[in-house]
Amino acid sequence: MLKVGLTGGIGAGKSEVSRLFVSYGAVLIDADKIAREVVEPGTPGLAAVVEAFGEDILAPDGTLDRPKLGSVVFADPDRLATLNAIVHPLVGARSAELEGGAAADAVVIHDVPLLTENGLAPLYDLVVVVDASPETQLDRLVRLRGMAEGEARARMAAQASREQRLEIADLVIDNDGPLAALEPQVRKVWAELTERAANSAR
Repeated sequence: MLKVGLTGGIGAGKSEVSRLFVSYGAVLIDADKIAREVVEPGTPGLAAVVEAFGEDILAPDGTLDRPKLGSVVFADPDRLATLNAIVHPLVGARSAELEGGAAADAVVIHDVPLLTENGLAPLYDLVVVVDASPETQLDRLVRLRGMAEGEARARMAAQASREQRLEIADLVIDNDGPLAALEPQVRKVWAELTERAANSAR
């Protein structure tokens, strides 16, 4: 089994690369998706979050009110640390469970937006970074996602720099150009990953 960390800045096109890897046969473990699953209604995760932050962080339907919780934790590093201490171990356990179900020669792609920021590169056999220039990221966020320019710049500034991401990359997928130029690159990286996975299974 080959454990691959996949990351990239907001607007770099990581989701599209994930989708292509899955279409080729990768096992995808999406950290953001799991982080939502572990705090769904009825889970021990949500109970622990409510215990730590109070009933106010629930929406009327009993689900987690993410914007409200975000406004609480992002303004207070200690409260953010409290939330992370609840959620991260649950995400780790669920990720390990999904990974345990993969075949011996599988390529397991861990889609981790904050891989660089949280110093997680050593957890993976190799790290693939989806790279785009800040100008391209900004254009996509404003034009395709409808973000205000100020918000887009703030979101980008809160992440690791392009240089920091490239520093931890074993393989880089350049997604500065059109979508048509992306697929051949991803396929080439996939060929390398499957070869490494086959060798590790021997």
